[in-house]
Amino acid sequence: MITIGQLARYVGVSIKTIRVYHDKGLLPEPDRDASGYRRYGADDAIALIKIRTLAEAGVPLARIRDLRSATDEEYQQALREIDHDLTTRIRGLRATQERLRQLAAGHLAPLPTEVGPYLEDLARWGFTPRWVDLQRDLWVLVFATHPDRATALFRDQSGMLADPALRQLFLDYDHAHDLDADDPRIGTLARRITEATRQRYGAGELPHLEAESEIPALIQGTVNASSPAWRRLDALIRAGLGA
Repeated sequence: MITIGQLARYVGVSIKTIRVYHDKGLLPEPDRDASGYRRYGADDAIALIKIRTLAEAGVPLARIRDLRSATDEEYQQALREIDHDLTTRIRGLRATQERLRQLAAGHLAPLPTEVGPYLEDLARWGFTPRWVDLQRDLWVLVFATHPDRATALFRDQSGMLADPALRQLFLDYDHAHDLDADDPRIGTLARRITEATRQRYGAGELPHLEAESEIPALIQGTVNASSPAWRRLDALIRAGLGA
């Protein structure tokens, strides 16, 4: 027979934890001996090991208490269910670990393989590093929040960039970053972009994310905040498209 301190040390829990298990009805509390100490036997140690294992697997204490009165078949079925849940959690933790490693490597989230060559093309075509970084962050956000729409939206934009005339509009947008907001070239560029957009999509057919999503506004707000010229350009384009 051993004391509560020895039991705690052997099983690897704290005395406070054992007392919590007593209070919750998970582990019967033995009577005191003639010296006034509560003594624990092998059965208590085995029961405590089972409780600790289930608790570490994330099983609520109330559920562990209920399993004390379960039949052997019910107990085994419960263990199988717990094992399945634990496997699912481990899979999720591994995915989280991979995202953490990507973050440590400077990547916010994995992107489809086709995005990498697209970003390389932007640099090759003369877009500024600022624009390339902005596009990378944009697609990370879109693929993370709208996976069902992101591929179609990405291919639509990459298709536009494959057209030299449309690509020049994007280049002009990029290079307008440092212009004065009142520069007349801003108005001219806005009209060119508005006209090209209508020619490509037609009235009322502009590509968009879900109407209830705040992501487009978040992205455009970030873009506009970096340049007064871009902010005015966005306002003029929206006005031209009736947005």
